[in-house]
Amino acid sequence: MNKFSMLPLCFLSLPWVPVPAGADDSMPGMTMDHSSPAGLSESSQAYMAAMRDMHKDMEQGVKAHDPDVAFAQGMIPHHQGAIAMAETELKYGKDPHMRQMAENVIKAQKAEIDTMENWLKAHPDKGH
Repeated sequence: MNKFSMLPLCFLSLPWVPVPAGADDSMPGMTMDHSSPAGLSESSQAYMAAMRDMHKDMEQGVKAHDPDVAFAQGMIPHHQGAIAMAETELKYGKDPHMRQMAENVIKAQKAEIDTMENWLKAHPDKGH
């Protein structure tokens, strides 16, 4: 075993740290372009559009002052993004296992969206 064979495992043990929106603005050339570049398949373009919309809406949702509201308002668009990606799989995907997974994602995410929306409605005093 050489000194590099354990390197991938070391990376797996590192904590995941989210990077705030705009954190890469100070590093020219290091921004992530979420536009739909030419040459991508229709399915890839659809996935990219779903992620772009999801991230924009999530960033807006988590700006609520109350952490519970921020969680719900951030997770709802996250789940909507998962649904959009699953719908893309159903439109373009061929593998029966992946198509079934997409159907399961849609069902589960819709139920969780309903739960969070109902919680937000039941807690109008939280300032959302």
